[in-house]
Amino acid sequence: MLKFFSGLAAAALLMSSTSAIAAECSNDTWKKIMERGKIVVGVKADYKPWGFRDTSGDIIGMEPDMARDVAETMGVELELMPVVSSNRMQFLEQGQIDLMIATMTDRPDRRAIVGIPGPAYYTSGTNIMSPKALGFTEWEDLRGKPVCGIQGAFYNQIVEDRYGVQIVAFGGTAEAKQALRDKKCVAYIYDDSAIGSDIASGNWDDFEMPLASEDDSPWGLAVPLAERNCLFGRFMSGMQYAWHSEGTLIELEKKWGVKPSGFLQKMHERMADHLASE
Repeated sequence: MLKFFSGLAAAALLMSSTSAIAAECSNDTWKKIMERGKIVVGVKADYKPWGFRDTSGDIIGMEPDMARDVAETMGVELELMPVVSSNRMQFLEQGQIDLMIATMTDRPDRRAIVGIPGPAYYTSGTNIMSPKALGFTEWEDLRGKPVCGIQGAFYNQIVEDRYGVQIVAFGGTAEAKQALRDKKCVAYIYDDSAIGSDIASGNWDDFEMPLASEDDSPWGLAVPLAERNCLFGRFMSGMQYAWHSEGTLIELEKKWGVKPSGFLQKMHERMADHLASE
């Protein structure tokens, strides 16, 4: 069972209770969550192990566990709503979800649309999964070739411009990976963490992740833009600081079989209590 984060979360709440913030913030989403006693969190349902469906159809994974801890800390019920890359920010803007924890890379253009409170909770780079038989060794090998990707992924345009890749975009990872198996493309482009997990699952023994990852980028969860610097945004900053300082994300990484991240270890050491070992 995950720990409650009373210490840092409470600190975040205290920070947000200043008169200056109260004068500028409506805190509508926070109030809505508390009044109905339930938080609706958008998570991936097709991105194992970060968010996926078990044999019963329930959404499980590392990010649903994080969402569950948020709900427990707030003392409300949790509803998980599946989102994909192309609709997750729209759902948050429209109020269909209150919070989004859905493998989203933190980028300036996205900060103009949704509120992304720091610190980042994870990072990943861009890579491909391709048949071993094709023998790709460098990104230039993909020039002019069709590569299956996901609609809304920021790196689609980057690899098109940088390497002349022809992105064939799909709405979800399942469709994109099936297209790879059906030989509609020569590779599947995605986050290196997820590709590593796919290959480790034993279901992709004839495939590999052959290239050096590029553009390692931070992941951010998101609240409505107007609440980034208000009660809800500061509360979620507190949650993320606590997840790092208490080693919770490292524990979840082990639980869900994610390849150990140097970023999580570095953040845990940076934010650890310097008096704890004395």
